[in-house]
Amino acid sequence: MLQRTLTILISSALLLMGCSVRTGLDNARRDDFSLFKGKSLGVVTNHTAVDSRGMHLVDLLHAAEDVKVKAIFAPEHGFRGDEEGGIHLSDNIDPKSGATIYSIYGAIRKPTKEMLDGVDALIFDIQDVGARFYTYISTMGHIMEAGAEHGIPVYILDRPNPIGRLAEGPILQQDHKSFIGMYPIPIRHGMTVGELALMIRDLGWIEHSKELELHIVELSGWNPEKPFTKTKLKWIDPSPNMRNVNEALVYPGMCLFEASNFSDGRGTEHPFEWVGADYVDNEKLIAELQKRDIPGIRINPIQYVPVDMPGYAMNPKYEGKTVNGLELTVTDPVRFRSVEFGIHLIEILYKFYPEQFVLYKPRMGRTFGNNDLYEKILAGESAAAIITAYQNELEQFVKIRGKYLLY
Repeated sequence: MLQRTLTILISSALLLMGCSVRTGLDNARRDDFSLFKGKSLGVVTNHTAVDSRGMHLVDLLHAAEDVKVKAIFAPEHGFRGDEEGGIHLSDNIDPKSGATIYSIYGAIRKPTKEMLDGVDALIFDIQDVGARFYTYISTMGHIMEAGAEHGIPVYILDRPNPIGRLAEGPILQQDHKSFIGMYPIPIRHGMTVGELALMIRDLGWIEHSKELELHIVELSGWNPEKPFTKTKLKWIDPSPNMRNVNEALVYPGMCLFEASNFSDGRGTEHPFEWVGADYVDNEKLIAELQKRDIPGIRINPIQYVPVDMPGYAMNPKYEGKTVNGLELTVTDPVRFRSVEFGIHLIEILYKFYPEQFVLYKPRMGRTFGNNDLYEKILAGESAAAIITAYQNELEQFVKIRGKYLLY
């Protein structure tokens, strides 16, 4: 039987009334942070950890009676979320709480014994976007592992997955494991961070998992089968290039183009929503994509010029050049399959532009989770065949996943 420590019960009455979603932070605050009374805390968080009133987790804990914020651990993009992806960060002091801010995105990605000195409990509260290669879930795994190693309980304050329950893509193979893919899950896993944390612990995907004391502070009122906009939660950019729900929905498929010479829209105000290259005929691409009858997406032609954007995109592809692009708008957030759309677009690009379109094998292996996409595209296989090839393992994952779903 799955062992869970569920500190907040979901009220069926609230669900029936159709009330707005309450995050794990909202529920912990409503209980006056009783879970953390008398404790010195290590808080793993960034700017997204706000309650329904817009108050930040660290500020709320600092103001709470008999609670001490001892240390803050900042993931990729930093504590305030304003650093470009891939930039290694340095340590600092939070002026409000006086806590030391440790970067755990850089040379050190897991808190050390010295960093955890005096910490009684670890709290993780970061808004994820539901894609395997979004590094916040890798950071969560490192935090869980540190908690297990040092006998420190870990509390996950849960939040909705903004792209819902749909699962897509192949399962990550062990030989392609990296910080952008640490667990054997598909590209789009369809879980909240709390649900995924339970799965990571119970299936032993971290060291010393059996020693981990894990608590999930559940969210309430969330229906994962409805679009994120129905939650009534304010969208807060979880990273500089994730600026709205539409970008989150297209991201699992469009991020594949980071392993190519095709622009993923970085260097514009619409990353992942605008994609293209200077060598393509975008009208021709759209006509071919429309033949594929992919539901839930509207595609319009667009031209754009990527520029250097400090803090957002340094030296983007096709900087200063006119890109013939596609403007992507998700019309059905529940049905749209971003990964499948991305695979179809990659097949079409290689078919139409075999000399100009370039895929980078090592990066694509880490991003896709195996070498199948790279090798099968170059071998001339169809998108449909590539998608079919991973369906059995995906279905097996979804079956196992069911044991860990809380909502």
